[in-house]
Amino acid sequence: MKLGELLVEQGKITTRDLERALVAQSEMGGLFGQVLVKLGLVSESDLVQVLARQLDVALLTAAEFPEEPLTLGGLSLEFMLNNSVVPVSVSADAVAFAAVVPQDPYLKKALGLALGKPVQLALALEGDVLSALQKYTQEEEAEAEEEEGISAFASDDEFIEHLKDLASEAPIIRLGNQLIHRAMDLGASDIHIEPFEDGLHVRYRVDGVIREIEDPPPAHLAPAIASRIKLMANLNIAEQRLPQDGRIMTRVKGHELDLRVSTIPTVHGESIVMRVLDRDSIRLSLSDMGFSEDTLGTFRELLARPHGVLLVTGPTGSGKTTTLYASLASMDSSALKIITVEDPVEYQLDGVNQIQVKAQIDLDFARALRSILRQDPDIIMIGEMRDTETAQTGVQSALTGHLVLSTLHTNTAAGAITRLEDMGIERYLITSAVNGVLAQRLVRTLCQSCREPLELTPALIEEYGLGRFLPEGQNTIYRAAGCDHCNHSGYAGRTGIHELFVLDGEMHRAILAGSDARTLHGVARKGGMITLFEDGLRKVVSGQTSLEEVFRVTQDQRDEEAQPQAEAAIA
Repeated sequence: MKLGELLVEQGKITTRDLERALVAQSEMGGLFGQVLVKLGLVSESDLVQVLARQLDVALLTAAEFPEEPLTLGGLSLEFMLNNSVVPVSVSADAVAFAAVVPQDPYLKKALGLALGKPVQLALALEGDVLSALQKYTQEEEAEAEEEEGISAFASDDEFIEHLKDLASEAPIIRLGNQLIHRAMDLGASDIHIEPFEDGLHVRYRVDGVIREIEDPPPAHLAPAIASRIKLMANLNIAEQRLPQDGRIMTRVKGHELDLRVSTIPTVHGESIVMRVLDRDSIRLSLSDMGFSEDTLGTFRELLARPHGVLLVTGPTGSGKTTTLYASLASMDSSALKIITVEDPVEYQLDGVNQIQVKAQIDLDFARALRSILRQDPDIIMIGEMRDTETAQTGVQSALTGHLVLSTLHTNTAAGAITRLEDMGIERYLITSAVNGVLAQRLVRTLCQSCREPLELTPALIEEYGLGRFLPEGQNTIYRAAGCDHCNHSGYAGRTGIHELFVLDGEMHRAILAGSDARTLHGVARKGGMITLFEDGLRKVVSGQTSLEEVFRVTQDQRDEEAQPQAEAAIA
């Protein structure tokens, strides 16, 4: 039975998928299974299981590979890399190999001729074979060869061509794809490729926490990997002395991925970070952003106002831009003129005019904003208020009848007010223009497959202020455990915690009186504001996250709120 028929029979693909893949294979060429994986119709692990059955060969996992490389005379590393094959066992009678394409008749014949003995081929995942081959590389020899080769170039053009050749080699292409595929499998938001003195480090940020992978690529491949990524991002591969920014659009396992690439020179080579934006998984609904009902209701009221400034604050990676996108998506773009100025434009919204900032031609936030006002907008979204001119223009826009949404880098909602003052905005303008400030953080959500209940004692309830949020009769919350489903982290996914600071009459008086951020925070709490820490506690009580996670994310706010004098003042 053919491979496609077997996959349909086992429910891995549909008949329609099979027809699409056959058409794609006629255009793209290549093996049918590889076409299926490239189109994202089937995972590589599912494919190899069915393929092993069809070919009647053994399927090897990474655990079955030898820990130390096997030395074979007459077989070059270049041949193994180009053909994705690695030896797994040697006996007096035969040599066993793991291969990505064991059905290739040339491969078995060539190996037999090179070794002078029978060869057995088994099937294995491409990533496992490539990881095994990395152990065969000798770092010192390769670095010496690379330095010797580079010094021999007669011109810059030859050097550039050499870099392009390195980046275009099949093993490097596969390695680059493997790094991106692993990010997709882990659900990572960022990929960090960092050269250090002790070798090349590859790390992924998963649910806001950095995680380093085992068996990273050997250090001597760092220039080739950097060149490959820069080539994909349309960057200057010959420029290794200055930072560069680019973008890669690709499709992985049926998902449209947008990778934002940033390179920066370090003492050991180019450090690369790729921000992973999955267009298919973006949540552009305010109801899916983790808002508590009371906070969401008030936030929607602020969005419904015809004019004023609404700010979202928090550190980098706290989901500020996603919240702004969700806010714009909740509006009727057919009845409103909505214009945004962003750096970069992360997601394209239907019916919204989005402007990409371009510093190289002096199109910055302030200049774009001045031009926007002549476009008769109803709603303006500014990616970030970075300087005084942008902040002043945004406030003036709000005073002239526009609703302005923007972000600020401050730790608390109240801190946004003093930050505006530092940027030169007069207090009377702040009270006239700003409607509210939303501070937010992202906390990891507990894995529902392995979370463990934790019985609360009266002392714990009193210490952490859980009593006001616990329903009557509940004395149990949950903590992280760890299982295969969550990679033994105890967490899967993230949700938001929020602090909504509304400028009402009492707040206006406090601002005009010159109060600092701490005093403004206290006034807001007297008015009923739920803080980031308290909103986190609400999500602990509901079983969404753990106390430890809320403590990690809100440590600076929690310390202030724990002070008895602050609690007494609020009471």
